[in-house]
Amino acid sequence: MRIIIIGATGTIGSEVAAELERGGHEVVRAARGGAVRVDMDDPASIDELFATVPDVDAVICCAASGKLTPLDSDDDFYRGIQGKLFGQVHLVRTALRRLRDGGSITVTSGVFERVETGMSFGALVNAGLESFVRAAAVEMTRGVRVNAVSPGWVAETLESMGRDGADGTPVRDVARAYVEAVEGSGQGEVLRPSRTGVRVV
Repeated sequence: MRIIIIGATGTIGSEVAAELERGGHEVVRAARGGAVRVDMDDPASIDELFATVPDVDAVICCAASGKLTPLDSDDDFYRGIQGKLFGQVHLVRTALRRLRDGGSITVTSGVFERVETGMSFGALVNAGLESFVRAAAVEMTRGVRVNAVSPGWVAETLESMGRDGADGTPVRDVARAYVEAVEGSGQGEVLRPSRTGVRVV
């Protein structure tokens, strides 16, 4: 398959790209910088992506991350909603028209095992995305599928923050959930990776 990975330079995206390439797929790496550019905050760049890279079987968004955002921080809160929530919704709507028949769309939500200060933005966006994917699945046409991967903390990310990586899931285990979403037959599913495997929630 020919697969676009948005956010392919990040911790998760680079591992997803490597896993898919090992599986024999053609991967097109897209990010804010680089040869193929896209910005989830800019709907026009999402439209341009599919004009630049035609004849695609699947698209995966690993780019939509959100930092810990105080509840009373208007700019950060609404900017995050624009990129992670509305950006991925726009991606799904655009990809539905542009992918080949039988294509696959995978977006990224997330889960917090323990609530900390600044997580209300993420909780809102993740719940919205997961509900959207489940509902949008019934409106997919031409055999196109839509699913979400919902990782918790990634071990390597925790380590980069000076925290204990044992509290997270290794990125290679997270990447397998994206591969399963693309290569499997699930529709409207939310896949949660862990050290012990991938489950549908």
